[in-house]
Amino acid sequence: MYKYNYLVYVLAIILGGAGAWLIKCCGYRFGLIDYPDERSSHSSATPKGGGIGILAAFVFTSLFLRIPLYFWLPATFIGLLSFGVDRLDFSAALRLVLQFFAAVTLLAAINQLHLNKINGLLLITTLAVFAVGTANLYNFMDGINGIAAVTGIVGFGFLALSIFLSDSFSSFAVLSISISLSCFGFLPFNMPKAKVFMGDVGSVLLGFVFAVVVVAVTKNFFDFVSFTSFLFPFYADELTTMAVRIRDGENLLRPHRRHLYQILANEKGISHWKISLGYGLSQLVVGASTLLVKRYGNVIVLLVLVSYCVVFIVASSNIRKNMTSLA
Repeated sequence: MYKYNYLVYVLAIILGGAGAWLIKCCGYRFGLIDYPDERSSHSSATPKGGGIGILAAFVFTSLFLRIPLYFWLPATFIGLLSFGVDRLDFSAALRLVLQFFAAVTLLAAINQLHLNKINGLLLITTLAVFAVGTANLYNFMDGINGIAAVTGIVGFGFLALSIFLSDSFSSFAVLSISISLSCFGFLPFNMPKAKVFMGDVGSVLLGFVFAVVVVAVTKNFFDFVSFTSFLFPFYADELTTMAVRIRDGENLLRPHRRHLYQILANEKGISHWKISLGYGLSQLVVGASTLLVKRYGNVIVLLVLVSYCVVFIVASSNIRKNMTSLA
């Protein structure tokens, strides 16, 4: 079956692009439109939901590789639910409940089938928080042209490489490559100028699948830390922004425009594609560093990642202070 993987990869690129093209052509007809508001970084109405092609690539690859139903079906449910959010108005509470249900169902099945050493309801619940949190974090970070697709290309690419290096030729590696390539197929429709937005169907799905693949292939805590580092810029931006908002007494449930990437795009006026490629470059540096130093032991990996966190916090703080002083 693996000898036909190149056909899967080609089809993943085609599906990623075809989904974006379909929404670009039919988005207005189906009411899949993102109208700019106070937290938007765009100024004109744009079709959304172009990530439907990424979902199609995920489902096709999962079926081709015969990945167990318990894995791809909850993730597909998350994607379809998110596509519904792109079209209809679901309450945030209902979305979270359904996302947690899908995550717990998937993780409980992994535990039962002994794909990795997850033991106990507490750990399953914690990992469900990680999966749902990463899904929504990815969605929050999808606010400028290209950033979600570039991050998906790099993040899933590193995830595939790590799986190959540790597990020879795993179906999860092939799945990760397929998702990375579907993001590549989507990217020309979203960067440098956005003809279509990925929408929740793409961003929430990417975050959720990234998290559950990390859980599925993790063998120990340090594997978990290493794999999650492949999404470093997103985690760093979201967590530092939350810290700033908590410090300022803001309601975390209210929409905002205080992520570092939003400040760079809106207040600093930097082109979206430059910011997206900058985040992708930092992701490449962190991911490559993690893989290179892993041979020297877990302590070195942690020291490197902590160093990157410190650099990001200092840089982010300085940019925010400069914007405050200019205001």
